[in-house]
Amino acid sequence: MAGQPVCSLASRPAWELAAEIRAGHLSARELTQACLIQVDRLNPSLNALVTVDAEGALAKADAADQRQARGEALGPLHGLPVAHKDSFLTNGMRTTWGSQVFAEHVPTQDSVIVSRQADAGSILLGKTNLPEFGAGSQTFNEVFGATRNPYAPAMTCGGSSGGAAVALATGMVALADGTDMGGSLRNPASFCNIVGLRPSIGRVPNVPNNNSFGQLTAAGPMGRCVADVALMLGVIAGEDPRDPLSLPFTAQPLDFAVPRDFKGARIAYSPDLGGLPVDPQVRAVTEAGVRRLAELGCTVELAEPDFTGGTRAFQVLRALTYASGYRHLLKSHRHLLKDTVVWNIELANQFAAEDVMAAEAVRARLFRETQALLEQYDFLVAPVSQVLPFPVEQPYVTQIGDQAMDTYIDWMNSCSLITLSGHPALSLPCGFSEQGLPVGLQIVGRYRDEQGLLAFAQAVEAVNRPYVDRPLAG
Repeated sequence: MAGQPVCSLASRPAWELAAEIRAGHLSARELTQACLIQVDRLNPSLNALVTVDAEGALAKADAADQRQARGEALGPLHGLPVAHKDSFLTNGMRTTWGSQVFAEHVPTQDSVIVSRQADAGSILLGKTNLPEFGAGSQTFNEVFGATRNPYAPAMTCGGSSGGAAVALATGMVALADGTDMGGSLRNPASFCNIVGLRPSIGRVPNVPNNNSFGQLTAAGPMGRCVADVALMLGVIAGEDPRDPLSLPFTAQPLDFAVPRDFKGARIAYSPDLGGLPVDPQVRAVTEAGVRRLAELGCTVELAEPDFTGGTRAFQVLRALTYASGYRHLLKSHRHLLKDTVVWNIELANQFAAEDVMAAEAVRARLFRETQALLEQYDFLVAPVSQVLPFPVEQPYVTQIGDQAMDTYIDWMNSCSLITLSGHPALSLPCGFSEQGLPVGLQIVGRYRDEQGLLAFAQAVEAVNRPYVDRPLAG
């Protein structure tokens, strides 16, 4: 194993690498060195990792190998290099939220998602890039610059968990994490040909958090395959008394070798989630992926919940979230905030109590209707993103076809409408456009049934594999 080419080693599934380490065929140091070589090769041009602690990572890898040599108990992520989104607190390591306000901020505590991975034996390599305060599905900020798509460096990688997606696609890390309000796990996964899961709210505790009862945002796992995402979810999920919405979770590992049989499963397919504009190439790749479901013995029918009012409801609730989190910065640091963040904070001032009540009513109805739909069908599938990756210099999409986008996030309604439903959703590699740009398939599962969603996604992954296996640029 030690003589295997570095790129091949660093790009293997995390669950395979974990098994090789446990079997003694690979050391944590060897894997960490392989990932660091990928960082040295590719990060200067792609800008996925914004903080790298190579010395600290190698020291942790050596300590992991020593624990294994002593016969100590090993965690499920033992020896696997990881990076955390730069919105998660990392004790002693800079955490900036991509903001000039916090450019030199070094926290003294870990977010729960960070500490759980460390307790499971992971090797902390560094932090991944994101847009300022996670605002927008395009990864760029004034502190670190833009992150580029590994399949087409002139294009965006998506966001807001864009650095994580690129680091995974290029083998800089074995696993990564992210957050998702309106698509921030799903969109970059789609744009970078990896897997990203937005779990149900509460599945992964959000600690620390000053808005514990008003959550739109979910933290979740990202990986190069579904089994890797399941491995990570088993570590980061589970209740925490500091998060009142957190849920218990008992991980049930997927059978990595033999996907479950879904013959006879009924699938609801929504090509445009209630009439959203969708790029023709995205639609074509998505429809090709849906047709492959027949290979699993599934039946597919056009069906969707009623998304009426969803766009407005999401805008209201998102504005309240940004205002509650960042309104205080307008007084002291307005000049350091990007215009879309200022706009999103101030948007809350335009809404009355009636607007909030109406938004919550839409959210509740959409949950009920999605729940009812998924009592008739096993899963709902749809596009992840409405567009292909676009030029990295372009802050956001302003038009799809003949339809203008009113705000900087309207082009991601294909994800934000699913957010409102409250159901777990996953982005799975589906295929490539005519220009060689990745396109993901969004799969929505039953409420709080991440296990069932992952099992189905793994089965779909098996039939998709010939269509998504493509080398990176360069």
